[in-house]
Amino acid sequence: MDKDQIREVIARRAALELKDGDVVNLGIGLPTLVPNYVPAGVKVILQSENGLLGIGPEPAPGEENPELVNAGGGYITAIPGASSFDSATSFAIIRGGHVDVTILGALQVDEKGNLANWMIPGKKTPGMGGAMDLLIGAKKVILTMEHTAKGAHKIMKQCNLPLTAAGQVNLIITEMGVMEITPEGIVLKEINPEFTVEEVQAATEATLIIPKDIKPIQS
Repeated sequence: MDKDQIREVIARRAALELKDGDVVNLGIGLPTLVPNYVPAGVKVILQSENGLLGIGPEPAPGEENPELVNAGGGYITAIPGASSFDSATSFAIIRGGHVDVTILGALQVDEKGNLANWMIPGKKTPGMGGAMDLLIGAKKVILTMEHTAKGAHKIMKQCNLPLTAAGQVNLIITEMGVMEITPEGIVLKEINPEFTVEEVQAATEATLIIPKDIKPIQS
């Protein structure tokens, strides 16, 4: 699979986790593709931590509004009935537990559900952003990411990068499969038929729990 195919597989599968009426916060990058694949009949309300509830589709070229951007600075639109507010109100929504699902990227995640996604020591970083609040405040945390970083493990026994939050990740979706964080460890719930269980395990530092009824990845 090329990079675009990988991103589509991940985003398409993540969209199946969303339920009608969910308030959803999307991280920067790959997570922003998820709304393109939300199933027919499912309507979600997209929230941006810089102060918008009711994000619409990406604007057509030439129709960008400089006053409508997401937390990453990308141009967005607002659906009818959308509301905008200050950051204090936005984070009150997040910290108050009103976000049903947040979909984020990751540098590393481990078998305890710990996440590192904000900095690599020695490299320039813009800051933590809203990720720490979202990990603690959202009811469900889904990671969408490529399984490895140029061959290096990202799903670890224990993260060795600075943590964003500990023990908050529920689900990991990569091009290889869908993995659930449980008290016993990481369970490989679904696998992409293009890979074998052995290949997925080799690309994963943590020891995966392989159920007898493992299913092919949904799309």
